[in-house]
Amino acid sequence: MERRIRWTAAIFVFVALDAASLQIRGALLPQFEAAFDISPGLLGLVAPAGTAGFFLTVLVVGLAAGRIRVHRTLLLGVLGAGAFLLVMSGAPVYPLFLGALLLHGISLGGVRALDRALLSHLYPERRGRVFTLHGLAWALGAVSGPALAALVMRIADWRVVFLVLGLGFLPVALSIRNLPMPERMDEERPISLSGAADLVREPTILGMTGALLLVGGIEGSIFTWLPYYAGTSLPATLAPLALSAYLLAYVPGRVAYTVLAERVGYAPLSLALAVPAIPAMYVALVATDGYAMLAAVFVLGLFMCGQFPLLSAVGVEAASEYSGPVNAISTSATYVGMAVVPAVVGAITGVYGIANAMLVPVVLVVGATLLIAATWLAAHRV
Repeated sequence: MERRIRWTAAIFVFVALDAASLQIRGALLPQFEAAFDISPGLLGLVAPAGTAGFFLTVLVVGLAAGRIRVHRTLLLGVLGAGAFLLVMSGAPVYPLFLGALLLHGISLGGVRALDRALLSHLYPERRGRVFTLHGLAWALGAVSGPALAALVMRIADWRVVFLVLGLGFLPVALSIRNLPMPERMDEERPISLSGAADLVREPTILGMTGALLLVGGIEGSIFTWLPYYAGTSLPATLAPLALSAYLLAYVPGRVAYTVLAERVGYAPLSLALAVPAIPAMYVALVATDGYAMLAAVFVLGLFMCGQFPLLSAVGVEAASEYSGPVNAISTSATYVGMAVVPAVVGAITGVYGIANAMLVPVVLVVGATLLIAATWLAAHRV
């Protein structure tokens, strides 16, 4: 029992630090621009540098979960995530900063490829609940990251933010250094590329993957463009509050879904949240502006915040012996959506304006709802 609690605490703290390190990048973009004296075009490399290494590592490590030494991979990932943040805090030139950000993403990916698989084996009878708590830990870190950046910069340089977060990974590494792995991790079965392709073609896994691809696109659009859109109807100093309101909803939302997940079922609860998300998305991103938008995006966040953990649980339930590969597939699908769709929104913004571009997530949530319904039907037949 103590070992299970220690692993759970370590994973939750890690994912909170991961979320904080992701959300502070947007908050610190003006500081990067001034410190490195770079153009906005070069500043745009921050997002792909942080995502590319993460995505590839999640996919490779997750698919190899039945072959690799899991404990060593986790420990190296935690240490690397902290170490490369420290390098970023002292980087004198922009290329070194980007290189450290790339390696930081690779380190994060090594852990995130395995964390929900590990939780799945620690709590085989309560996967949905623990996955939602895992998502809650991410939400707390995401909300805290920009606040930490603002607090630190009131008294110190922006580089101290990376220093504080980098040192935060050290206790996590120390806590798992000599901690034995749970016995059930030995049940992870190795999978080949052809086997992974066959796994993705399973109706439940295919539906989960497609739905998460769209969910990732929706959330990536909101994370990237919501403050920009809010700035068209709110003062510049208040526009970032729109994203804060959206992320703040993740905290009570994921607490509630932790309780409901096992009572309602993962796929039914996911669909029950997706259906009202359609009008909520339209109201938040099209029909309201100004201060009313802040309340609308909070409501939208309540409906959207449960999708990733719930759909991930649906996939793992369908193939629990391949929880590592399923975790890799679900996380990769989400991050592909987060990388691609915001670029599409940006291109549409350049031609038709941000108001028209924000229709993209409205369309995507309709598609996601249909895929979630199909996934529920597929899972029900299994």
